[in-house]
Amino acid sequence: MTFQPMQLSLGVSLQDDLHFDNFLAGQNSAVLAQLQELFTPEEETFRFVYLWGSEDSGKTHLLKAVCQQAKQLSKTTCYLNLAQEAKAEVLTSISSKVVCIDNLQAVAGQAAWEEGLFHLFNRIREQQGLLVFSALSGSSHLGIVLPDLLSRLSWGLTYHLQALQDDEKLLAFKLRARQRGMDVPDEVIRYLIHRSPRKLSGLFALLDVLDEASLKEQRKLTIPFVRQALNW
Repeated sequence: MTFQPMQLSLGVSLQDDLHFDNFLAGQNSAVLAQLQELFTPEEETFRFVYLWGSEDSGKTHLLKAVCQQAKQLSKTTCYLNLAQEAKAEVLTSISSKVVCIDNLQAVAGQAAWEEGLFHLFNRIREQQGLLVFSALSGSSHLGIVLPDLLSRLSWGLTYHLQALQDDEKLLAFKLRARQRGMDVPDEVIRYLIHRSPRKLSGLFALLDVLDEASLKEQRKLTIPFVRQALNW
């Protein structure tokens, strides 16, 4: 591993650098292509997309990639993770052209949130904007109570995302590591995959720890060093 003086500062997250080019599609290549085509050519018409799948299927990455692409086209954007929001009033302040709402299941069955999302849907539609929702399951299985909102969720395009297999996770890990200027041998990645939580989010969290440890110790990422750094 070659250590570069201009690498990321310790503890810096790459969550804000999620875009289409660094999304490893796996079985989701058709979904990726469809999302990219939302911006080519530009259309001044309302578009709604509903993405659903397991926690490890790349929903958040794609939502943030949509926002990144929209920003490059000078469109106003908003990404909102409902699993981290406390009050439904936050929805009333959204006026962006492109809006991505993550973890819809977190507020299903809550009247204030459902009412707010219904009105948000209508506002984005009137503005001829783009609205993308994500959830852990299809809209009919979320437990949405408000009939009007449930009806809206059936509009537009719906895609079921598939989680990556272990060999695909290896490639995704290598891609994320290369973003940091890190060279991680395949045997080290396989070791991490088989010894750590299988979710990509868990693997990427380990990458944060290993990045800091390798920079601090100025050592290459080998299996013995990984054991030491992670106290395994």
